[in-house]
Amino acid sequence: MPAQLLIYESAVPVAQARHGRWSVEVGADYAFTKSVNSVPLTAVEFSNAAREYAIVFAGTGDTVVPAVILGMRADENLYLTGQGGWRAKYIPAFVRRYPFVFASSEDGKTFTLCIDESFRGVNQEGRGQRLFNDERKPTPYVENVLKFLEQYQVEYRRTEVLCKKLRELNLLEPMRAQFDLGSGERLALTGFMAVARDRIKTLGVDTLAELVRTDQLELIYLHLQSLRNFSAMTERLTGGAATPGEQLHGLDSGEGAGEGATAEKAKPSAQEQAAKTTKQRAAKQEK
Repeated sequence: MPAQLLIYESAVPVAQARHGRWSVEVGADYAFTKSVNSVPLTAVEFSNAAREYAIVFAGTGDTVVPAVILGMRADENLYLTGQGGWRAKYIPAFVRRYPFVFASSEDGKTFTLCIDESFRGVNQEGRGQRLFNDERKPTPYVENVLKFLEQYQVEYRRTEVLCKKLRELNLLEPMRAQFDLGSGERLALTGFMAVARDRIKTLGVDTLAELVRTDQLELIYLHLQSLRNFSAMTERLTGGAATPGEQLHGLDSGEGAGEGATAEKAKPSAQEQAAKTTKQRAAKQEK
């Protein structure tokens, strides 16, 4: 899941020479998320997102990020209405910042504001918010966007600290969600991780105290509680009632899965099981 490319097609640096007379018309149309079934989430959003989404962890190796599940299948967003509205009260900041995004330098110290020119709200007819005024200066709208993205970047870095701690403590394990759609039809969603409850119980007193002090333990349990929202995914396939979503503003505005859906540990493949058995046999021979 390339964190910066999920919904961006042609992001280019915002420049007066190129975008001097451009405007951006944004609203409640989120059709640009039609083909994504998950988007990244920052830790500060857990409290709001846990009420309506299943929060999981995705990635491999050292790159692990929290994400909210939007659909059961690839290229499916069940939170999107047929008219492009959003069927939840809270909209992830990753979605709300579109069509803007920061591009970082190779050393990660410099960030450049970019805009996705493929966004259909981008225009040169004056619809919406101007990017530059007649004095060739960025408008207050652009300044607000910059502040939002700067805040997003700060929270993204804080989220990296959480993910690093989860990896260090070996708390993450592969999971899969199974959905019973009735009439014998079932779907399985894989490729994500969740915190293992039983591993939390093995942590030492000092480690638990640190997790409490840094609020990371609260984030862990918000994540675990959010997994119950997998049960609502089957309901969304039948088309639930739409609820209004929030617009661009601060990032922090404002165990089981339930009936119809189950979340469980991902079972090892036959190859993985064979490798494990071979390793166990070798260990016995060494003894």
